[in-house]
Amino acid sequence: MSTTVTNPPLLQVEDLHVTFDTPEGTVEAVSGVSFSVGAQETVAVVGESGSGKTVTALAVLQLLDGGRISGGRVLWDGEDLAALDRRALRRVRGNEIAMIFQDPMTSLDPLYSVGHQIVEALRLHRRISKRDARERAAELLEQVGMPDPRRRLAAYPHQLSGGQRQRVMIAIALACSPRLLIADEPTTALDVTIEAQILELLGDLQHEYRSAMLLVTHDMGVVAETADRVVVFYAGQVVEQGATADVLSDPQHPYTAALLDAMPTPGTDRAQPLAAIPGAVPPLRAMPAGCRFHTRCARAWDECGHTEPLLHELPGDRAARCLLHRPGQERPLRDALTTKGA
Repeated sequence: MSTTVTNPPLLQVEDLHVTFDTPEGTVEAVSGVSFSVGAQETVAVVGESGSGKTVTALAVLQLLDGGRISGGRVLWDGEDLAALDRRALRRVRGNEIAMIFQDPMTSLDPLYSVGHQIVEALRLHRRISKRDARERAAELLEQVGMPDPRRRLAAYPHQLSGGQRQRVMIAIALACSPRLLIADEPTTALDVTIEAQILELLGDLQHEYRSAMLLVTHDMGVVAETADRVVVFYAGQVVEQGATADVLSDPQHPYTAALLDAMPTPGTDRAQPLAAIPGAVPPLRAMPAGCRFHTRCARAWDECGHTEPLLHELPGDRAARCLLHRPGQERPLRDALTTKGA
């Protein structure tokens, strides 16, 4: 985990809206999302599948397949990425901002060796000979902890384990020393031991390269271990954000509290089932009226079903999207959360 820096943000997402055209009509996958990432800071975007996390990450790099930014801005060092021409955008992608995708098996080209793919990433952004690029590729594989890195340059993706393929993806992402790493569920397909190794590796390399990181995850345990700040997504909206320690110790939105209740803790009786959030994230074409979480919220009352809550700023550089935080709310939040559904 890096130290939070108070300089102007590297990345600023402002009121972002992302839409997709489907046979049933146009749907909005991301609705008015705003957050920032500072230099050398780690910001985690957390939520269930379908909450808009990955779509937001892809929108940052203008990589939306079949979708479009229909509102808002993504600013990189104060410059609107959507306004860049293709050549300027290519200079940013991979060079200043790099992405580690969720599934390395589908991200790596099965027809080329991993060494070839790292070399191509280097030569796309750097004036470097093939020989020097191959030497750098071996160094990168060594940096990411690949055993016998020079021999592995000749390996094809299918010849590597899941953890080794993810290390290759990290090497490609780091090839040009980016200022921001976007890691989209980088450990989802890995077992617990390898997951811990990859997360530790990302933290070490982030410190070494002095990079910022935007970490997309569904795992609050990963957030607790890695992030300076956390942005909680639900159904395409930000429902809470703040410093990680504050959000984990004192959640200000019922959804965040429910996610934390579903986490196993040391000493948990394995025979006892973990708490679960009933239902599922609503489909994009059928968002409920009012608060998007109210159909699953144990603390909802009638007004939640027809009044859409705003994202209210809270003390301590925090924010939460809940009717409990409207101006004039008289009850302390903890008391309100206890009695809301009573």
